[in-house]
Amino acid sequence: QVQLVESGGGLVQAGGSLRLSCAASGRTFNSYAMGWFRQAPGKEREFVAVISWSSNSLYNPNVKGRFTISRDNAKKTVSLEMNSLKPEDTAVYYCGASPYYSTEQYRYLYWGQGTQVTVSS
Repeated sequence: QVQLVESGGGLVQAGGSLRLSCAASGRTFNSYAMGWFRQAPGKEREFVAVISWSSNSLYNPNVKGRFTISRDNAKKTVSLEMNSLKPEDTAVYYCGASPYYSTEQYRYLYWGQGTQVTVSS
């Protein structure tokens, strides 16, 4: 069992930066790939980034070069550094844990409650 709690969301102007964090509980954190997904109003949840237990990573092309995912296995945390934010990045951001290094949300077993990111123009 893994419990996930996100933090770090907020309101930022376009071009600004935010850092999201996800704290995990449970003894098997290192066994999971950790992903970030987001859901904008009226849209389906979409993949943002994933990091494997060994810190390989994949990104949605819409965020590649602006967002960076990282993890600290000792602290059981995963972070998403978001730079050059755009209004279209506005969404609720969710942290998820998966036994697979996957961009597909159906492969994720555990989810956090989400944190709101709002980017004003």
